[in-house]
Amino acid sequence: MRLPRALGALWSGWVLGITGCVLQAILRNPLASSSTLGISQGAAFGAAFAIVVLGAGNPGGGGPAFISGLAFAGGMGVSLLILALSRFVRISPEAMILAGVAISAMFSGATTLIQYFSNDVQLTQLMFWTFGDLGRNGWLEVRILTCAALISSSLFFLNRWKYNVLESGEESALSLGANVGRERLFSMLVCSLCAAIVVSFAGLINFIGLIAPHIVHRLIGNNHAWLLPGSAFMGAILMLMGDMAARLVIAPVILPIGAITSFLGAPLFLYLLFRGVGTKR
Repeated sequence: MRLPRALGALWSGWVLGITGCVLQAILRNPLASSSTLGISQGAAFGAAFAIVVLGAGNPGGGGPAFISGLAFAGGMGVSLLILALSRFVRISPEAMILAGVAISAMFSGATTLIQYFSNDVQLTQLMFWTFGDLGRNGWLEVRILTCAALISSSLFFLNRWKYNVLESGEESALSLGANVGRERLFSMLVCSLCAAIVVSFAGLINFIGLIAPHIVHRLIGNNHAWLLPGSAFMGAILMLMGDMAARLVIAPVILPIGAITSFLGAPLFLYLLFRGVGTKR
């Protein structure tokens, strides 16, 4: 009975950990993750729009599959917006983080406004997306998450040496023959797709993609041949530990996993800011 929940936590953490590692490499910014870029908040807005505005939570309104589809569309919409800014407006990778923070605030505000006009039933449904919950993971969701984790990990691992080159700067990468624009676009699309899938099944879960790569980086260094799988394993472990804490802290009450990860991740985020982290590790 608990196996789908545990596997959902494992693969969700795996995806968030490895995508956070890749985003930090291609943007050369240690604060990059799906939550700081606004992808998770966009997915939460899509779910809120489906539940309240389109009535997907009502009988005959489309159900969880339709809500997950709108959440996925919201996350991908934010991703495409950030990619458009980087490609057509030519903002720097460092500025993309600031743009992501602004987009996160905008979609968080829009989600709050939608919640204000929701009824009690809709507000209860929205809690799943805004707080994060692994309890609804079934075998279908686990299969999709497994495919997303394995396929994305394989693609990222094939490009591990290119991420090492990108860490040294765009000029060095170009001089070594790397197509920086293409690698950044491809990696951003795959990361966004995977992050949107996770949020559409598990709700809004922050900071796993930020914490996991930093922990592994301190243990094994910058080589992405080890940093990528290490971040994936660390993300999976952190999610499993967070889910155990959510279920056991005040059992039998199950706390929202998103609240647990935010409570643990926010101090690290502040620690990085107060250390004056720049664009490199």
